[in-house]
Amino acid sequence: MPVRNKEQEEEVLVWIAAVLGEPLPKGAYEDILKDGVILCKLINKLAPGSVKKIQERGTNFQLMENIQRFQAAIKKYGVPEEEIFQTADLFERRNIVQVTLCLYSLGRITQKHPEYNGPQLGPKMADKNERSFTEEQLRAHNAELNLQMGFNKGASQSGHGGFGNTRHM
Repeated sequence: MPVRNKEQEEEVLVWIAAVLGEPLPKGAYEDILKDGVILCKLINKLAPGSVKKIQERGTNFQLMENIQRFQAAIKKYGVPEEEIFQTADLFERRNIVQVTLCLYSLGRITQKHPEYNGPQLGPKMADKNERSFTEEQLRAHNAELNLQMGFNKGASQSGHGGFGNTRHM
């Protein structure tokens, strides 16, 4: 299991507080985020109206719904599905590292939203780097490949002795 990175977790909390414009409650990283309330408020700040109903308190089931609403909202916002944590990762503390990765991903995705001009989390996302080559450049490259392909100066596998045999010295 990957090791938790306290600095990253701290950076995530600082970012969330900055986006929300209010201090977060004190406590352990996973406890602050566990009920999903802060996560729902966060996505509502990034994309207003994403989560219509936030359960401030209630049964575990109701609080887990917060997390599920957050997950659905960030997916719509553009966070790739494979980077979104499972509800149990956070609620049952199964994989806090994945929660952090997911929030970094969310922070990164904000950069693709021109309407968002709040605080940034993590490194700046690379812009697309398109390159164009002339026909001549592409053809010159084909000639090079042909010289390299399939020439092995007479080397062969004779004397290899087959799989699984010991090497005789």
